Amino acid sequence: MYPRFVERRIRAALADTRVVLICGPRQSGKTTLAQHIAGKDMPFLTLDDPTVLQAAKADPVGFVRGLDRAVIDEIQRAPDLILAIKGAVDGDPRPGRFLLTGSANLMTLPRVADSLAGRMSIMRLLPLAQAELRESPSSFLDLVFAGQPPEIGLPLFGEDLLETVLAGGFPEAVARSHWRRRR
Repeated sequence: MYPRFVERRIRAALADTRVVLICGPRQSGKTTLAQHIAGKDMPFLTLDDPTVLQAAKADPVGFVRGLDRAVIDEIQRAPDLILAIKGAVDGDPRPGRFLLTGSANLMTLPRVADSLAGRMSIMRLLPLAQAELRESPSSFLDLVFAGQPPEIGLPLFGEDLLETVLAGGFPEAVARSHWRRRR
């Protein structure tokens, strides 16, 4: 797994917010990051599993009732869980109760945006940044905001630039051995 810059912000949000949603485009690494953050401390429930999805849709309140803390992956597949999660975190307002993953369009559903207002932090996960791919934190913006001149690294030219552009930033595509297979 590539280190993701947003991980620190997600961990901080889990420390003081009841529900944290990681949203972003498909294949950007939401599930992998959520599994990494949860580790062994939180059960991981994916709504990609037909049995889990059926249970969540059949009885949303019962589904979340027994969960102390949990990761629920692909929450957009069972939007009625949102109201059940609201009830659970209103009854037990400890931070870090639920880490959710979902598509970016999840927040367009009115009941989602309204139900968890003030109870949820939303973290957007985009495809990998070049600094994440190189596993070296980018300090460019930190330096600019601190009023210091940013260090300019070696620019990419020719084959290096072409390879970087063609690789893109989606984790699965980046891992493929040849640029033609990354498309």
